[in-house]
Amino acid sequence: MSALDAVKALIPHRPPFLFVDEILSESPDGLLAKRTWRAEEDFYRGHYPNAPITPGVLLCEAVFQTGALFMARQAQAAGAAPGAGVPLLSKISDVRFRTPIYPGDTVHIEVKKKEVVAGFTMMQGTVKKADGMRVLSVDFTVAWKTPEGQPQQAQAQQAQ
Repeated sequence: MSALDAVKALIPHRPPFLFVDEILSESPDGLLAKRTWRAEEDFYRGHYPNAPITPGVLLCEAVFQTGALFMARQAQAAGAAPGAGVPLLSKISDVRFRTPIYPGDTVHIEVKKKEVVAGFTMMQGTVKKADGMRVLSVDFTVAWKTPEGQPQQAQAQQAQ
């Protein structure tokens, strides 16, 4: 299984809205992933023409997807079946951008669990360039849920 296939096996995100290429390492309290921002990605045509910069909201989304990967691994470790739930972002706070990311840049995305309260996992995320320069930091909260209709969809997919 390729690194990208391993990511896709854990979370429901798919291209063109998948912003994690591979998991580099993990621990009981966090996960480190990697993403290379490719020049051919469509959003660069409009952000900004002739001076492309990766949108900050997509850098944040890469952090949130890394958090979802961490939570999926935690759910599997607790005995949950693959695909038994999806991550739902419930809070974003204290986002700080420090340096832009350009097409071709590779970043390391790290999430760390801060605490879990009433089914909500509070995390801290950071994005750094491959040389260690900090790109952004963000605090966020995620719930792992089974949305209405998902059990029927999962059964239909398994039957195919």
